[in-house]
Amino acid sequence: MPADAIEVGRIADAWGIKGWFKVLPHSASPEALFSSKRWYLLPSDKVVGGSKSPSAKFAAGSGAAPRPVLLKIKEAKDHADTVVASSLEIVDRNQAEALKGARIFVPRSSFPTAGTDEYYWVDLLGLDVFNREGVALGQVKDLMSTGPQTVLVLSQASEEAEKPAVERMIPFVSAFVDNVDLPGRRITVDWQLDY
Repeated sequence: MPADAIEVGRIADAWGIKGWFKVLPHSASPEALFSSKRWYLLPSDKVVGGSKSPSAKFAAGSGAAPRPVLLKIKEAKDHADTVVASSLEIVDRNQAEALKGARIFVPRSSFPTAGTDEYYWVDLLGLDVFNREGVALGQVKDLMSTGPQTVLVLSQASEEAEKPAVERMIPFVSAFVDNVDLPGRRITVDWQLDY
């Protein structure tokens, strides 16, 4: 598995009889799935019926962690609200069904270059957020799409040990976001502690 591998989706099920499979992308814009012709698969973390799934392709032997499987992608395309894909190694429905639940990783280096003022969510996670006055508002722990806009979900440790972390939500729109400094790992916003 490449050091810069990012989880971008999971295999939902087989699609058709010729080895195609349905993918549920983690992003509404799954360009990373389309741009990479090499996907790395790991079994789902989900335990089903007392054992982990999906296939023997992931076997590592005697209690060792499963090995990632490199899957060479022949074609990936949009289909309704999912993505369907085919691989050179998967030739029939039975093989495609064996991949059900597998998590898909692609190297970050294979993502298409983001445009001006565009950012991949994975690049924003963990950035520190400050307002214009330099007051720390928290760290980006998640992002969520509300339809028309994306919202930064921040977490800030409480000054008192017994109190839970403070959570803030800030719309990721130009009206509130002044600057995103990826190399500096910092976002500056027009936001106050009491909003």
